[in-house]
Amino acid sequence: MIVIKKDLTAKKINKKSLRDALFLYLEEGYDSKSNSYILEKTMAGSSTQYLVLARKYRPTTFSDLIGQDTLVSVLSNGIKQNRLPHAFILTGIRGTGKTTTARIIARALNCIGPDGKGNLTPSPCGICEHCHAISEDRHIDVIEMDAASRTGVDDIREVIEASRYRAVSARYKVYIIDEVHMLSKNAFNALLKTLEEPPLHVKFIFATTEVRKIPDTILSRCMRFDLKRIDEETLKEHFKKIILLEGKTIEEEALKLIARAADGSVRDGLSILDQAIALSESSVTGEKVRKMLGLMDQTYLVDLCAALVHGEVKPALNLFRQLNQQGTEPLVVLKDLLSFIHWLTLRNVNQNSPIYPGFTDQQSQECNKLAQELNFPLLVRFWQSLIKGIQEVSIAPFSEQAVEMVLMRLCYLSHLPTPKEIIQNLEGSSNKETVHNRNSGVEPLKEQEVTQSVLQPSQQHSLALPRDFKEVVALCQKHREPLLEGILRNDVHLISFEPGKIFLHLSPHAPKDLAYRLKVHLKDWTGIEWEIIVQEKSETIYPSLQAQYEIERAKIRETLLNEPLVKAVQKSFPESEVVYIDDIPKEKIA
Repeated sequence: MIVIKKDLTAKKINKKSLRDALFLYLEEGYDSKSNSYILEKTMAGSSTQYLVLARKYRPTTFSDLIGQDTLVSVLSNGIKQNRLPHAFILTGIRGTGKTTTARIIARALNCIGPDGKGNLTPSPCGICEHCHAISEDRHIDVIEMDAASRTGVDDIREVIEASRYRAVSARYKVYIIDEVHMLSKNAFNALLKTLEEPPLHVKFIFATTEVRKIPDTILSRCMRFDLKRIDEETLKEHFKKIILLEGKTIEEEALKLIARAADGSVRDGLSILDQAIALSESSVTGEKVRKMLGLMDQTYLVDLCAALVHGEVKPALNLFRQLNQQGTEPLVVLKDLLSFIHWLTLRNVNQNSPIYPGFTDQQSQECNKLAQELNFPLLVRFWQSLIKGIQEVSIAPFSEQAVEMVLMRLCYLSHLPTPKEIIQNLEGSSNKETVHNRNSGVEPLKEQEVTQSVLQPSQQHSLALPRDFKEVVALCQKHREPLLEGILRNDVHLISFEPGKIFLHLSPHAPKDLAYRLKVHLKDWTGIEWEIIVQEKSETIYPSLQAQYEIERAKIRETLLNEPLVKAVQKSFPESEVVYIDDIPKEKIA
């Protein structure tokens, strides 16, 4: 609390913080008895107002940033060598430090040190008036703009116009534009020229989570930094330090759960940690964090997966309902199962893979047994079905019912044979041994009858085998494949033909997959495998069927033109011309 006598003026106050406070007072803050204004100015860490952990422990220097070693190294060396670009673009998921990094860059560019004589530095002092003003978001030369709410070209024109003037008090005028991908196309175009050749006293810093939406013309004018997701171990260590600074205690399991739930975002993790501290009176336990986040108890995970793998529908549904009653989100159950199936698949492939996070030694042994029982195709099918199930639950009106349907589907999948078993069953069915239902009372067929019934379709197909290439084309016409028929007539040159084997030469216009398509159709139409061989060169290449047809028609035309009757008609009618030749059936002549 700051008490300022009314008769004091701003000129008599030496401290800038008090001078600034004069502009913040409220009329109701005046105390007539003491003839003074009572102002409350909240500072970071004061007891008057609580700051969330994400703001309280916000990094102020490059060394405070975690998990961004490449960015810190490049910027630190660039500042030391005075080799900094005029525009930066920071991209990454939420909570990785984009805006924080932008403010640190602004402080590093404008810090003057405790003595007021400092130069560019990768380690801002945090004491000088520029560092204080930037940290409190009130520096006149560091302008932060939210592109999500100011998307138009007029907003960018204001920035361009203001950028022409030199900084008022700082070394550089810095524009920090957050969520820059939200700018309109015209706004980006208006920014191009200034961004390409900005004034020497101006720096642009862009932050975005959707870098793909930014035009390439903008990206090419900026130095780009991709802020990485923070790994769980780094987050755990960071949260552990903050817990110690807060004077609290936390279990290792709780740290793991919070770090995993953060999903690479420091801010998200600190928000969860803040909530966990508020929930716990003394120590933050794993059980409290699990309930707070609606997570699944790991002890149920192995039992649920085992029930699904063994096709036990009732136990699987009972376990899910118990978890649901305990407050576990239905979608979380499927996501945890998905993660566990992924781990089981890795364990199935490599026995030396690390144990599943959060499991005890006994649970790890049970998991190892389960991984050895399962086969790779089944695990892959479970994974695919869970992916589809998660999508279905996300759009279903009743998530509990949707999850139950997914679990029942998984139980059904466990009874399906693998592709290897299907092939073995098909090979076994081709044996001469008769397969029948013993309880049906139907007398099994004799071996001779089975052999005849198996051979009969092949004999029927053998009667329909085409004897030459023209009959192959006729089959296409018969089965209504006009496109394939046209290609075979015009773009295929026969080299040799025998039933079941065709050698072809294709014209440049023929599709590359013609041989495969023809092979599939012939097998379907004739019942036997065909071998279609395409050759580039051969001593004997026959013309296409269409070319043969045209040659034959030309010969017929020449023969007819030499007929005495045709010559007599042309002699009587000199301008007459043979236009069309057709065969008339004998029935019509009669």
